[in-house]
Amino acid sequence: MPHKLKPIPAFRSEAEERRFWQTHDSADYLDIEKARPAIFPNLKPTARTISLRCPEILLSELKTISNKRGVPYQSLMKTFLAERVAEELGAGSAGIRRRPPAHRAAAR
Repeated sequence: MPHKLKPIPAFRSEAEERRFWQTHDSADYLDIEKARPAIFPNLKPTARTISLRCPEILLSELKTISNKRGVPYQSLMKTFLAERVAEELGAGSAGIRRRPPAHRAAAR
């Protein structure tokens, strides 16, 4: 007998929904047997293409690391950049978060 699905709660924001799905199993809320493919033809990419000049040896070393990890080198570069930015902003490895303005941080 299939289990009864739980109702999906109403969310006040995307951030609230994201936190919910990070800690809950979608199998408890959605029937995968009823899923249908979705097409979103009007979505715009959220990534921006940039041109970045770097030394040949650095690029070569990045490609060596990416080959060892089995990931594309550009994906590895994005991961490295995201980790470093998060570290600089004090967000650790949880993702990129902005710090509050200095005057607000000092008031805490």
